[in-house]
Amino acid sequence: MNKQVLIAVLACALLSACGAPKQGARVVGELASDRIELSAESNEPIVEIAVAEGQAVTVGQVLVRQDITRAAERLAQAEAVLAQQQARLDELVRGPRREQIAAARASVEGAAQELAFRDSELVRVREVHKRGLASTELLDAAKASLDAAKANDKVARARLEELLAGTTVEELRQAEQAVKQAAALRDGANIDLDRQTLRSPVDGIVDSRLFEIGERPGSGQPVIIVLGGKQPYARVYVPEDLRVRVSAGRRALIYVDGLTAPVDGRVRWVSSEAAFTPYFALTERDRGRLSYVAKVDISEDRERLPDGVPVEVEFLVDSGS
Repeated sequence: MNKQVLIAVLACALLSACGAPKQGARVVGELASDRIELSAESNEPIVEIAVAEGQAVTVGQVLVRQDITRAAERLAQAEAVLAQQQARLDELVRGPRREQIAAARASVEGAAQELAFRDSELVRVREVHKRGLASTELLDAAKASLDAAKANDKVARARLEELLAGTTVEELRQAEQAVKQAAALRDGANIDLDRQTLRSPVDGIVDSRLFEIGERPGSGQPVIIVLGGKQPYARVYVPEDLRVRVSAGRRALIYVDGLTAPVDGRVRWVSSEAAFTPYFALTERDRGRLSYVAKVDISEDRERLPDGVPVEVEFLVDSGS
């Protein structure tokens, strides 16, 4: 009789277990943060390190400064070239000065007088040559002087016409493009100067400093590493049979080693490509199975948790949230 009662109790327990809805599914992983490497723009020496390892930082906070002497000189040179090109453009837009036009008119008058004198001189030399009182060389010299006076007269008149016509459209376009080119060089030099100071691109925590004051990092070489975010996220591995029930926005509970109560979380991202589960995330029963990397953000407002701590994440796949 007792044996029959025991069997009935076990059967009820099994039926109750089979009929009970599954409340969640746990996976394992660790706390991690996005690592942001801030690299040097040039190989100038480091003159200031404004933060310590482990220090919390905010967006835009100064982390490292490099020597700006060379970059500042390049910026000053670029600004001087821009000012020169802008002055040239202003000059062309304004057009010729009245003094230049007056000088050109005076040159035309002088050339005209010189031409008249050389013309009368040639007439006089010809008369003398006809009488046999002047050599042929003297006559040729008078003709050459007249030709030179005619050429000078044409040049002076052309110069005056150029000044009266003003600046051409082509000259203005060239000057405008020269100003744009100089402005681009100035902006580039300004960017180079600004990048001698490394600032935090995100809120986070300083993970490590790779150089000290006085050292010269190579161009493009990482100088300081920042762990982004106010909190690390749980990086876990979702088994294949659970993947279809886990998506971005899904609520989860994060069990962190060392904390007695779970932490609220929400799925940020799940990989669309499967990968082999790492050894630390496998039980003996699960080895050899594929899984999907997922990132679960901590949604509670609390002190920052340390990176690298093992966690278990329970996805509330049947809670309707």
